[in-house]
Amino acid sequence: MSARDRDGGRRREGGERTMVPRAEPRSYYGRPVIKEPVWTWQIPIYLFSGGLGGASAGLAYLAERAGNDELARNAWAVSLGGMAVSPLMLISDLGRPLRFLNMLRVLKVTSPMSVGSWLLAATGGAVAAAAADAWMGRLPRLSRGARPAAALAGMPLSTYTGALLASTAVPVWGEARRELPFVFAGGAAASAGAAATALTSARNAGPARRLALLGAAAELAATRAMERRLGALAEPYRRGAAGALSRLATALTAGGAGLLAGGGRRSRGAPALAGAGMIVAGALAERWAIFRAGFQSAADPGYTVGPQRERVRRGESEGAERRAPARGTQAYPAAGSQ
Repeated sequence: MSARDRDGGRRREGGERTMVPRAEPRSYYGRPVIKEPVWTWQIPIYLFSGGLGGASAGLAYLAERAGNDELARNAWAVSLGGMAVSPLMLISDLGRPLRFLNMLRVLKVTSPMSVGSWLLAATGGAVAAAAADAWMGRLPRLSRGARPAAALAGMPLSTYTGALLASTAVPVWGEARRELPFVFAGGAAASAGAAATALTSARNAGPARRLALLGAAAELAATRAMERRLGALAEPYRRGAAGALSRLATALTAGGAGLLAGGGRRSRGAPALAGAGMIVAGALAERWAIFRAGFQSAADPGYTVGPQRERVRRGESEGAERRAPARGTQAYPAAGSQ
């Protein structure tokens, strides 16, 4: 074996060794390969409040259709609160309101940010009209169309932010593009159901409580599935600020679901209120964990270079399999050979 063979040179298809050893996943002087996101602390609140408002609109509309007026009024109020906070946080991060208005000049269906901005504006207006009629009896004609429109637009609003993060080059977000929308959908449903449960009498809060428990279970399951598929790339969720927030989110969501399931069926007592509050706090903490994990993965070049090299190796392996002759067949000799 040659010195290059012992030093880790790679073997080609015919058994020949290459002259260049396999490179380690690192960058020039260990510097980050990509820049950290420029988003500020307002963005996790924007992600959370938009999902809360969108999911609450769907819950309010379904409660109205079922004749549960108390739950519907409270869910519309929660939705209006979420839809008021979400654009404020986005505008605060952008720096000037005009920048948000500029995003509404055109609708680009291939851009999650463009689609999300239009969803946010459309859902906010529809929710405002529906809540005004539900609480004050105002705008009855306008609210007839606004209610189903708010519910219809609220569903993608609660998940589009997951697609928004997944469309970036940040490793821990981009590689989790399959699971992030489900994580955000579960958190939105859990927080919407829990908030409405805390505001509604136990007699009428059953649908909201079930939505909170189902959403909490879905969020926990989707988060675990995301970390399992990410493998070594999920390390930011286990260390640093993101790791602490991730553990806090899991504890709050699981503990809150247990309290709400055990103490919220017959009365709106302290266990039910505590459980609902813990679920809402857990959904917010999960958004913060995902946000911080993105910064940590962008700062470490190994998280960027490692997945790239894995994709290259996978492509080389698949290409070699396609070029290899099928089993049981014999390749034809080259022209002119004996």
